[in-house]
Amino acid sequence: MPTFKHGKNAQFELEGTNLSNTLNEISMPREIETAETTAFGTQDKTYIVGLSDATVSLSGMFDATVDSAISTIINNLKSGSIASASFAYGPAGSVASSPKFTGEALVTSYEISSPVGDVITYSLELQCSGAVSGTTY
Repeated sequence: MPTFKHGKNAQFELEGTNLSNTLNEISMPREIETAETTAFGTQDKTYIVGLSDATVSLSGMFDATVDSAISTIINNLKSGSIASASFAYGPAGSVASSPKFTGEALVTSYEISSPVGDVITYSLELQCSGAVSGTTY
């Protein structure tokens, strides 16, 4: 029988900074490219496995301390003082028996939004570079 987990305990760290207490959504889509190998005379397409890829999308409520940490990471990436930012994602929390994904990523987008009738929010997009450990492929 499956054991389901609630998302309320999710944990996310970027370059050692825990963003979890400001986040309310984390998404990490992963995909594998395929290359078509269909030849003349066949009725159905065929494929081989190619390269894998992953991104991470984060969104939450703005906090000046988290903003400072993210801005420092972006500046370090731009200046070349770091080649990529380390991340750790625990979809069900940080308990040792829960799944955990780690890897390196580049910041591709950071957006702050100030709606007139709601809390200030932010979103952060990461492009993973290299393998993501803990994945199923």
